[in-house]
This record gives sequence, structure tokens and C-alpha cells, in this order.
Amino acid sequence: MNQMAISFVERTSFARRLGDEAGNRCADKAEAKDPAFRQRALDFIVAYVRQQGEVRGEDVTHAAVLAGIKPDDARAFGPIYKAAIKQGLIRVVGYVPRVRGHGSMGGKLYRAGAAG
Repeated sequence: MNQMAISFVERTSFARRLGDEAGNRCADKAEAKDPAFRQRALDFIVAYVRQQGEVRGEDVTHAAVLAGIKPDDARAFGPIYKAAIKQGLIRVVGYVPRVRGHGSMGGKLYRAGAAG
């Protein structure tokens, strides 16, 4: 039996693309319910990171939900973080174990960016 080899980079790229697409669908759904979702979430994330100095992404997301920014699926916040990073409002300064991932790696530690 011959199997086609897929490199680690190709698998990672494919998985990242699927994750991005899922996050965008969740954000679109959240925005359909609350047209201000993306802007409210972005404003909250940037302000919270600036206030905390250095904070885990999961803590920021949890604080946003407690503040009333409640999409049906937390993946809706992914595109918001990505936009904030792209705009230089926040930046990733490290990686931490995830709380919701039962200690798996992949959690991000954020700090305000140069534009934030």
C-alpha cells in the first residue's frame, strides 16, 4: 500500500487554515447576533491587555465573557486576537499551558503592542 507523504509543515498549515476558517465562521455568527461584536471584542481585548500588563489569552477571553461579550463559541475571539496582533495593538510575548486544554501547550501570553 502506498501512502502519500504529507510534511509536517503542510499538516500544520492545513490545520491552521481550518482553525482560522472555523474562527471566522464563529465570529461571523456572533456578529450576526450582535453587529458590534468584533469591535466590542477588539476594544475589550486591547484595553484588558493594556490594563493587566501581561496576561494569558484565556484569561482575557474569560473576562470578556464576564463583561457580557458572549459569542456562542469562544473560537469567535480568535480572529479578534489575530486582528489586534496584525494592527500592532497587542503582541504575543510567550506561551503558557492552557487551562481549558487541560494543561496542553498552546496558550498565549499577551502584552500591549507598540500601537496599543
